[in-house]
Amino acid sequence: QVDLVESGGGLVQAGGSLRLSCAASGSIFSLNTMGWYRQAPGKQREMVASITSGSNTNYADSVKDRFTISRDNAKNTVYLQMNSLKPEDTAVYYCRISWLLRYEYWGQGTQVTVSS
Repeated sequence: QVDLVESGGGLVQAGGSLRLSCAASGSIFSLNTMGWYRQAPGKQREMVASITSGSNTNYADSVKDRFTISRDNAKNTVYLQMNSLKPEDTAVYYCRISWLLRYEYWGQGTQVTVSS
């Protein structure tokens, strides 16, 4: 069993910043990918950013140059630094961990609201 606990969401004005954290615990394979996804009302869940245990990163085009993903392997924790936030970034943000193209686990989500 793997548990993911997210924190750091909230309400911020456009142009502001937030930092999300997600701590994973349980039986975790060392070679894994952690990532952030988001889902806005009426829209499908989309990938925001991901990072492998070797620190290879991938970003959605809409957040490149504004968001930065990082991780602490010793703590099984992933972070998402979000700068220059826009109203269209408003969504529930979910943390995900996966490995071996077979196992995946999700957090419960944290709300990010950006006011204009």
